[in-house]
Amino acid sequence: MTASYTNNLSIRILDIKYGTSVDGIGLRTSLYCAGCVNRCPGCHNPQSWDEQGGQPIDVDELLRLIIDADMNVTFTGGDPMLHPEGFIALAQKIRQQTDKTIWCYTGYRYEELLLHPTRRQLVELCDVLVDGPYIEAERDLTLHFRGSRNQRLIDVKRSLESQEVKEWVLSN
Repeated sequence: MTASYTNNLSIRILDIKYGTSVDGIGLRTSLYCAGCVNRCPGCHNPQSWDEQGGQPIDVDELLRLIIDADMNVTFTGGDPMLHPEGFIALAQKIRQQTDKTIWCYTGYRYEELLLHPTRRQLVELCDVLVDGPYIEAERDLTLHFRGSRNQRLIDVKRSLESQEVKEWVLSN
């Protein structure tokens, strides 16, 4: 059964970028959360590693900011999968109240996330999952929406339906 998280949850947010085009297709509102266990060498956002960084912002306030911005949404960080309950609550509200797409960046692999019930629930609420840690030796500036060749753009709906990873492609 899918759990519903609607009780006054907050997410520690480092930054909110409005109108960015680097965290997914089109103009997006990107929420940068605090906390990452990967601590990848060469990370473009090492200030996000500290789970106590940023400020806690209530999920309802984040939803209001997203609705007011009127753009699609990206969860990034840090790693949103370290805070699945807050992001599940937010994603559920986004799904209920808007038609916005949701992209999520994580250092975890898709297959690993599916084995963890709460993280899987967050995955299932996303349209595209960008998975895998940043690997400096695989850095590739020609890639769209990711920093290293090991990272994948996963079409979540198609992947869940087929029970195998289906990569999202720009022509979608």
